[in-house]
Amino acid sequence: MANRPELLAPPEIFYDETEARKYTSSSRIVDIQAKLSERALELLALPEDGVPRFLLDIGCGSGLSGETISENGHHWLGLDISASMLNVAVEREVEGDLLLGDMGQGLGLRPGVIDGAISISAVQWLCNADKSSHEPRLRLKAFFGSLYRCLSRGARAVFQVYPENIKQRELILRQALQAGFGGGLVVDYPHSTKKRKEFLVLTCGSVQTSIQTGKNEHDEGCSEDDSSEDEESGMVSMSDRNRPKKRQKPNKEGKSREWMLRKKEQSRRKGNDVPADSKYTGRKRKSRF
Repeated sequence: MANRPELLAPPEIFYDETEARKYTSSSRIVDIQAKLSERALELLALPEDGVPRFLLDIGCGSGLSGETISENGHHWLGLDISASMLNVAVEREVEGDLLLGDMGQGLGLRPGVIDGAISISAVQWLCNADKSSHEPRLRLKAFFGSLYRCLSRGARAVFQVYPENIKQRELILRQALQAGFGGGLVVDYPHSTKKRKEFLVLTCGSVQTSIQTGKNEHDEGCSEDDSSEDEESGMVSMSDRNRPKKRQKPNKEGKSREWMLRKKEQSRRKGNDVPADSKYTGRKRKSRF
């Protein structure tokens, strides 16, 4: 895992001018970004009514994923913490608007103005404390909370993530659910070590869990080396997570006299000081004296 960029330096430092140009000029990375962005838009499940939507590209970098959004006929706003990456995007004359900012400090957008959001390989950066003031849980809380507010009701957000371990995956999921989102984790090619991709698909507002199928090795005629005999269908591995319901307080009404006497007796056996029983024990009080 030593080659993971988030373990080497903060994103605004790692993606300097040299690394930003190297990243954007790699044909391999451009192809991977295009495929991941297409898949993210597919999971976004925007209405096919020909109306352009206003999307947010979080961690937009040099605008590679934004180009895919433009090719699909939508408008977009890109956010990134690396000024060098955004400078390359300006030189490439991308069609979207660009914003320099740290998603861990919140997005600062007006409520309900975004129709959907995608992010390619960016959210896992928030799991690292690059400064003494950084607390991953609080940064994820600020990010998901501000994202929830700026999305329109019923809109989706799709994040392609590379969590380093299960702990990071659970931290990201937990903070998303606590912010009010519903949704789950979609895993493409779950049995392939090379092509496995994880997408966190969240819904703002009412939740309709309709994500059931995804890609497997047989969709693109892949070789037998990457496939597993355990794959029986095209179902993706998905953790269906909805916002946990608040625990209801037990209803104290309707407690009978026998129940109260039994509880008092149990308390006496434990050595507790319990008032003596009387004819008033268990009697329901009137609403007014």
